[in-house]
Amino acid sequence: MTARPQDNAPRPNGAEDAEAPFWRRKSLNEMTVEEWESLCDGCAKCCLLKLVDVGSDEVDYTDVACRLLDLGTCRCNHYPMRKEIVADCVVLRPETMKDIGWLPSTCAYRLIGEGKDLPWWHPLVSGDPETVHEAGISVRGRAIREHRVREDELEDHIVTWPE
Repeated sequence: MTARPQDNAPRPNGAEDAEAPFWRRKSLNEMTVEEWESLCDGCAKCCLLKLVDVGSDEVDYTDVACRLLDLGTCRCNHYPMRKEIVADCVVLRPETMKDIGWLPSTCAYRLIGEGKDLPWWHPLVSGDPETVHEAGISVRGRAIREHRVREDELEDHIVTWPE
């Protein structure tokens, strides 16, 4: 499949085939709320605390997870209220995707936005929500709770594995 630009234009090369999965037929902007939400693979990489260099806008991931993240399930404990509880939580939406440059290369929202397909381990492809963990893509077993780390220690927790 030919990659499409990040403007969420319809997919090329006959991807409008009614039998193709929705993520191959629709742009991010065309998806229903249910389809959009199902794109999340449950890796929880977006829930890791990140350090941003104000001079270069370079982003470093840490192995420190948001206080709302359940480290076992890799899901938010308060998903509907996350923005109210954690003020700097970034809520992903189709219209803001082009402004969010820190999504990991494995993120389904990023992949679809770049015109790529979902990998074999994505639950929509495999049919199993555990494959993201079995493939070593998620933060399960690799992240620590936010309350265990002081803010001045965050730089000691920078990791490269999210990418």
